[in-house]
Amino acid sequence: MLRFSLAAGLLCLAAAMPRCGVAAERLPNFVVIYIDDMGYGDIGPFGAQGYSTPNLDRMAKEGRVFTDFYVTQAVCSASRAGLMTGCYNVRVGIQGALAHQAAHGINSAEMTLGEVVKQRGYATACFGKWHLGHHPKFLPTNNGFDEYLGLPYSNDMWPNHPEAGDRFPKLPLFDGTRIVDADVDDQDQNQLTTLYTERAVQFIQRNKTRPFLVYLPHSMVHVPLHVSDKFRGKSSRGLFGDVVMEIDWSVGQILDTLRAEKLEQDTLVIFTADNGPWLSYGDHAGSAGPLREGKGTMFDGGCREPAVMWWPGHIPAGTQCHDPAMTIDVLPTLAHLCGAKLPDHKIDGRNIWPLMAAEPGARSPHDALFFYWLEELQAVRMGQWKLHFPHAYQTLGGRPGGTGGKPARYEKAAIDLALFDLQNDPGETTNVADRHPDVVATISRLADEMRADLGDSRTRQKGAGAREPGRLQPGDLRFHWVPGKPLDVEPTAE
Repeated sequence: MLRFSLAAGLLCLAAAMPRCGVAAERLPNFVVIYIDDMGYGDIGPFGAQGYSTPNLDRMAKEGRVFTDFYVTQAVCSASRAGLMTGCYNVRVGIQGALAHQAAHGINSAEMTLGEVVKQRGYATACFGKWHLGHHPKFLPTNNGFDEYLGLPYSNDMWPNHPEAGDRFPKLPLFDGTRIVDADVDDQDQNQLTTLYTERAVQFIQRNKTRPFLVYLPHSMVHVPLHVSDKFRGKSSRGLFGDVVMEIDWSVGQILDTLRAEKLEQDTLVIFTADNGPWLSYGDHAGSAGPLREGKGTMFDGGCREPAVMWWPGHIPAGTQCHDPAMTIDVLPTLAHLCGAKLPDHKIDGRNIWPLMAAEPGARSPHDALFFYWLEELQAVRMGQWKLHFPHAYQTLGGRPGGTGGKPARYEKAAIDLALFDLQNDPGETTNVADRHPDVVATISRLADEMRADLGDSRTRQKGAGAREPGRLQPGDLRFHWVPGKPLDVEPTAE
């Protein structure tokens, strides 16, 4: 069971300050809230039904909604690699979702979001799901974060998995690099959202006189769904709605703490998610709203996420941004705002503060955004256009998903070369490639340039700019796993 109770500033460089006309006496604080498996239509500002999200609604009214905000890949580890490094996940060698037996993770040569801001003296913390490697060298406190409390990977990687429980060890809870609960059970999972939130609130309160970064990657709404008693049975959408309502409560706790500590005008809060809904889980999954497909595909239902940016006095209230942007842009944007140096190696993200601040004439800094599934380049977005190259994908084919936490089976489908006008067809339903051969040719040229840089498994190209992930080396501490048993630490064999 959980062993935790649930119960001056530096001057900013002028060039790094937001252009809002308000002088700051300290570097800005940053809070990044990252939800697991949340669909585009799962919160009030994006049309959710069957439950309320009053705190996110208020956050949107006081901030700026990004309607076209993407992740690098529609699955857990790959998406988080993009956020943490400012790079397409293919560049840093992290694909898909790292399993509990993975011997690789984030490379120490990469510069994480935590390491970027620590150059400027920030206190840094991660509370929640990490999923960039679970062996000690890959965990947050060895990669730029002063504190870490959370699960090392997805909450379904445990003996209670609905389809393959006998192949998983018991689910561990980490504090730093120590396992403090070797057997997280259902009652523990019910408290995860509250636990992460309270630790984040305490961290903010303890560090209110210095600049801080809080990374809050919630384990929910990934299945298996768990919720505390304070929200159980509260929504007309069933357990899924209850879980989203508790996530909304968590957002409210963070924002209320910032207001109570008079930090709201010193703190940028970003709310988004790692990928779209896991549709095969049906009533335990969210909704992609008007978008096509969900998690595990590079249609917009898988990789376009709800996103809200909040910073009173700096980000204009009640506004929307329709320009394409991506989680890879978070790292260079925060670096810009606090005057931190970017990594020496190549990154793919760009500073999107002009978009956040709604500066006159601001446009997306990207010529295009590129969408890989594993190592296959499947799609490219350029402005209003999205071009899919021929590829296979998973789908329910119009069938309903599962019920009660049991998934339905996907089937395989395939798409040929297809161009979609997302401005007029956000559901990617009508192929207009024949009408716009010039657009297809332009995007195809951009795709060829990216293949030369990052490769493409479909065309069997190796990318000159792709880097290796971190790997366990002889002598490194590792966690040894046995199905149904707790993880146990031991040195890697010579």
